[in-house]
Amino acid sequence: MAKFRFRLHALQQLRETYRDERRSRLAEAYQAESILSEQQTQVQQELLQLQQLQRDSLTTTQTNVNRLLEVQRHRLTLRAQQETMQKQANLLAAEVERRRLELVEADREVRILEKLQQRQREQHQLEMRRKEAKEYDDMGSRPRPAWASLRRRPGRKVEA
Repeated sequence: MAKFRFRLHALQQLRETYRDERRSRLAEAYQAESILSEQQTQVQQELLQLQQLQRDSLTTTQTNVNRLLEVQRHRLTLRAQQETMQKQANLLAAEVERRRLELVEADREVRILEKLQQRQREQHQLEMRRKEAKEYDDMGSRPRPAWASLRRRPGRKVEA
């Protein structure tokens, strides 16, 4: 029986490699999104700490104006950082979506080739079974040789 050979195997391997690259690029984007989210959380916590420091400074009897100005400047800097990070997060979310769609498309192309391979394998197996059945039919329809029809009976000798 002839062994099945998928003619588009090299193309299938290329598409699988491409899909794996897309998967790793998407993982990188998710990682960047995670890091940015952590940084945003840190900035938010720092802003909350500054607000608390500012409240505490105002409740004391001796208010240090220079310290309040310094806290205010730092707070503005953090707000600007927060806005920049939000813009980056929006861009990153768009990039993650783009990479996710690329992965979906690459995966679809691989699945198409896998289905084609499976159909061709099944067709090949069916063809091999047909050939085998035909060979058996041909063997059954051949005339039997004369010697095959002679029966051996006990005590009887067959002459050739």
